[in-house]
Amino acid sequence: MSTPSPTAIEIAGAVRAGTLSARAATEAALRRIEERDPELGAFQVVRREAALREADEVDGRHDRDALPLAGVPIPIKDNVPVQGEPMRIGSAGSDPLPQPRNHEIVNRLRAAGAVVVGLTAVPELCVFGATDSSFGLTRNPWNLDRSPGGSSGGAAAAVAAGMVAVAHGNDGMGSIRIPAACCGLVGIKAGLGVVPADLGNGSWFDMSENGPLATTVEDCALLLSVLAGRPELAELGAVRPRRIAISLRSPIQGMPVNAAWAGAARSTAGLLREAGHTVRQADPKYGQRIGMSGIGRWLAGTELDSRLLADRSKLHARTRTHAALGRALLRAGYPKPAGAAAWREVAEAFFDDHDVLITPALAQDPLPSVQWSERGWLANVWANARYAPFAAPWNLAGYPAMAVPAGVSAYGQPLSVQLVARPGGEAMLLALAAQLEGLRPWRRVAPAYS
Repeated sequence: MSTPSPTAIEIAGAVRAGTLSARAATEAALRRIEERDPELGAFQVVRREAALREADEVDGRHDRDALPLAGVPIPIKDNVPVQGEPMRIGSAGSDPLPQPRNHEIVNRLRAAGAVVVGLTAVPELCVFGATDSSFGLTRNPWNLDRSPGGSSGGAAAAVAAGMVAVAHGNDGMGSIRIPAACCGLVGIKAGLGVVPADLGNGSWFDMSENGPLATTVEDCALLLSVLAGRPELAELGAVRPRRIAISLRSPIQGMPVNAAWAGAARSTAGLLREAGHTVRQADPKYGQRIGMSGIGRWLAGTELDSRLLADRSKLHARTRTHAALGRALLRAGYPKPAGAAAWREVAEAFFDDHDVLITPALAQDPLPSVQWSERGWLANVWANARYAPFAAPWNLAGYPAMAVPAGVSAYGQPLSVQLVARPGGEAMLLALAAQLEGLRPWRRVAPAYS
């Protein structure tokens, strides 16, 4: 297996210095995609000729030596418009015609010198936490029998297999953090409004956010800084002692947490305690109303997104059921703002006493790599809730949260923790994650691709 891609920071630095061309960096990424993607299914579209043209444009720019992402190959998740490419959103019912415009985050990435090498695979309408659709099945580079998670599963698989150093994703119920945890990556969902969203038909009532997936905290911070238009986020500041809470309790009452994933959170808390932080056990008061408020937005948001399709009759049965339940909620006047507002009050009170919350990133190992789209709605919802309950509450609250690698299980599965902070805490989370990376370095890509 050939050498995996260098980091985004290394690529951009070499292109700015003139020791590497954007075309050469793009050609190398395209070779890795051609070699590795057939068994993984990470990409919906590979933009070979278009990407090389973009790379040549970067090489010809007079400001190349100032571009933060100079020549960095990056894929875009296939639920964001890229001009000239179809946006299939994992659905046979989507419009196959090219998109007429770019999303704002695509414009920001290109302005920073990035080269869009393709579009990554997603489950239908990005609803569920495993990535498969009418267009194919995406597998986890760490274990081909497991899913890379969802809905940014194609993005995570591309990065974890070393095809690219970084990828764009987005997160409405954990869709960056869940794939990052499944694939041993760093991923952050910024707080509400930090990065332009404009996802689907209403961004799932403001639960969905665009963000990065990366193999290092520095790369994650760099990409977030470009997406947010805030260069200061790329500068990882010094870490001062923080008040850290650790919680192993599932937000969904009665759902068990696997010992390995709970152990990852405990060991991370121990590392931070040894590094000088104050760490204590404390559980947020999730409550069942919070879960129902988030689920209501998930259902209703899916119905709104389905209205943008060219042919809704082509939806899979599970997605039709999901949208139909959302349609009923909308007719009844839901979702209402009260549930989210009540949860934010509870979260604000919790973070009056803590700077950061640590939880396991997942409650169970990644789902099997099968065609979940052919299974029933209840089977999908149950499987998703059982293995990935920790992420969604922070979408409902609009709080920043990130997934950080935390070792490898006895079965060779990467483990991960979730870090959460109050609004405005993105820089603090990134700095704390960088400290963890220094204390417990992780493998950048899956073993078979290193």
